[in-house]
Order: sequence, then structure tokens, then C-alpha cells
Amino acid sequence: MPKSDSILINSMDSGSSIAAGKWDSLTPGIVNAQNPHRHDHYTCMLVDVGQLEVLFDFDSLTMPAGTLFVCPPHQVHQITNSAGTSGYYISFEGHHISQSAKDNLDASLNETIILSLTALEQQWFTSILDSLKNLDRINNTASNDVQQPLLSAFITQAVICYEGRLAARSKSHSLRGISITKDFRNLVRSDYRSLKRPSEYAEKLNISVAHLNDVVKKATGLSASALIQKEILSEAQRLLYYSQLSIKEISDQLGYKDTKYFIRLFTKKAGRSPGDYRNSLRSNPEKD
Repeated sequence: MPKSDSILINSMDSGSSIAAGKWDSLTPGIVNAQNPHRHDHYTCMLVDVGQLEVLFDFDSLTMPAGTLFVCPPHQVHQITNSAGTSGYYISFEGHHISQSAKDNLDASLNETIILSLTALEQQWFTSILDSLKNLDRINNTASNDVQQPLLSAFITQAVICYEGRLAARSKSHSLRGISITKDFRNLVRSDYRSLKRPSEYAEKLNISVAHLNDVVKKATGLSASALIQKEILSEAQRLLYYSQLSIKEISDQLGYKDTKYFIRLFTKKAGRSPGDYRNSLRSNPEKD
């Protein structure tokens, strides 16, 4: 796999901030997505036919027909197998959905929403996708006044479906605890480079560190500190795997001015030093 100085970022086409259409294994965007990349916008795909294999960060997932997923801008992913598959896609910038839809999407406990749809749900989502795809044919040009409400409805319903499944698995968790955990996860995603201690997040959330740890542990099985370190470790692994940045540069990007401290922390959590981790990936032909 070719390496670069940083992780490839795919941007929306110039002049377009909402794009919807159909894809198959030969669609240029799907072919290009076989290289690891992240977006500067949200991406949503619905698998209509076949079975799509995607690597989200370091988790390999197989998604059969009827799977809907929504990826946030920063996550690294690549398609590893799209043979015989087809479906729909939407790419959009966050400001093109309603604030409530964006808040719900960004507050999701998991970074990527992945849903196995019922037949009725798939029919509903497909109807919205067809409507978005055909707008420019109806009007000769896409209208934001029509696109944005349809897109907001699509995303809001995806979150409702996701939250419904989550609630069914989390009946023992209080709604307040789930809400605090979502807010905490959202803060960690945006501030982990500058805020490293649970006390700093607890202060932002106006709760005690003990309460933060208690609700986060009940909702996720991990302590607040472990989730912060998990976010840092995941980004470090992405940069070691997908880029040619030096270990010092990676340490700086993650907010550690003391490179030796970063190396000790990474080694403790990953079981090997950053250099050994990178070398092990390069020595494995299946990773290149």
C-alpha cells in the first residue's frame, strides 16, 4: 500500500456540497476508495445488492445487502472488496443538515453508524435516496430548499433506527448516563489532542470525575481515561500505518511535546513501540 506524508483526505467536488447517486464496483469513487482515506465531509452508503467489505480504521467488516452506514469526516476507511455489489451513496457537509440532525449524528456513541435494515426500513431509505438522486432531473438543477429537508430526514431517521437498537441493548442504562457518555465521547473526539485527563472533561461537563467514570464505565465497559487513551492510540495507529510522518511529528500532532513520553505511552498500550508497530505492518505483505 502506498504511503504518503499524511493520510489522504478526499474532498467534495468543487461547487457541490450534497451529492447523491448509485454506485457499483466499477464506479470511479468506489475504485478510488480501495486506497485508505478519510473525508472532510460525511459519507453515507446503502448496500443494495451483494456484499461489501470495508476496513474502518482497523476493523474489517462485511456488510450484506440491506446495510446502511454513515461515516464521520475524520475516520480512516477503505473498501477491500466490492465485487458484485451495488447501492446508493450520499456525501454531504455538516451544515446542510438541520442542527438537531447534526447534533444527534455527532452525539452517537459509535463513530460510524452501521445498521442492518428491515425490508420496510430499506424501502423507506431507498425512496429518499431516489428522491435526492432525481432532483436535478426534475428541476434541471438541485434545490437546497428541497435537498436539505430530505437529507435531514434521512439522517434523523438513521439515528432514530440506530438509537432504537442501542436502547434495546441498553435498558439497564439511565437516559441521563447515556446522554453524559455521548457528550463525553463527542468532546474526546474533538479535544483529545489538547485535553488528556478525565478531570478536564468532567469540568467541561460540569460533573465530578467520579460521576463521569461511573456513567461511562456502565455505558461502555471502559473508564473515561481508557476511552481518552483509546482515541489517542487509534489516531497514532492510523498515522503510523497510513503516513510517513516521523514518530516525533506524530507525537506533536497528538499533543505530546515530549516524544519519549509518547513512545512510553504507546508502548504500554499497544504492547510494542511505535517504531516496532510501523515496521511490523511494513513487513507484512498483506498490509502493503
